[in-house]
Amino acid sequence: MWTVVYIASNRAQAEMYKDVLCKEGVLANIRPAGVVSAFGDGLYEILVLESEANEANAILCQHVIR
Repeated sequence: MWTVVYIASNRAQAEMYKDVLCKEGVLANIRPAGVVSAFGDGLYEILVLESEANEANAILCQHVIR
């Protein structure tokens, strides 16, 4: 089952964090969270498999702290 680990403020940020997770070996996906404009403005959920949620959170925390 997929679970949300982060909500990004735009598509570019969501894609960046998805790439970070994928490079670390965590399967990740993104989806719009509500209304999104044609320019990608709006909130996006970053999802990972429930079994990888703790690892994904740790990876994202390390990335944000850098």
